[in-house]
Amino acid sequence: MIRIDGVLVSPGEGGVYGERMLQGYRVWDPRRSKLAAMYAKGEGRDLEPWMRILYLGAANGTTVSHVADYAACVYAVEFAPRPMQDLIEVARRRTNVVPIMADATRPAEYAPLVEAVDMVIQDVAQPDQAGIALANLPFLKPDGVYILMLKARSVDVRADPETVIATTVRALEAGGLIVQAATRLEPFHRDHAAIVCTRQ
Repeated sequence: MIRIDGVLVSPGEGGVYGERMLQGYRVWDPRRSKLAAMYAKGEGRDLEPWMRILYLGAANGTTVSHVADYAACVYAVEFAPRPMQDLIEVARRRTNVVPIMADATRPAEYAPLVEAVDMVIQDVAQPDQAGIALANLPFLKPDGVYILMLKARSVDVRADPETVIATTVRALEAGGLIVQAATRLEPFHRDHAAIVCTRQ
């Protein structure tokens, strides 16, 4: 990962969403991106130029565009039509982004379009976020990394986020993942955690 004076940046063409530029690099703001927040907290595996990545919950492509600056290929899955329009524009400018309009809870829909990947990044606001991760686990190579951006309030709005995180970690481990870290993303994102896993 590239940092300039401690600021996380990515090396692609700017002007995707009005992001700041720094010495010719795009500033990757942890307040705009949960993945950037995870890296700002010192967690997660660095993105590498050879990586193929499956991104679930791509939204309008803000974070996807930064991931694509680093990686070889990003399969970007998004279900909602309006963000998909923005994601397609990101893919027009970054030819290593493959936009896929599909539901992350139904991986069979996009299985014919996605090869085995080195990393899965999941950022989906659904109640069963652990279940979605386990359903998409077959896409991950044996030595790959799964990063779940857990939105605790989407799982249970009344439960304490720490309880939701602990319950999610147990579900992931029961499903065959080794949890390397579960990091709260405050002060950048309230009631969110990044759970970094590898396969058993």
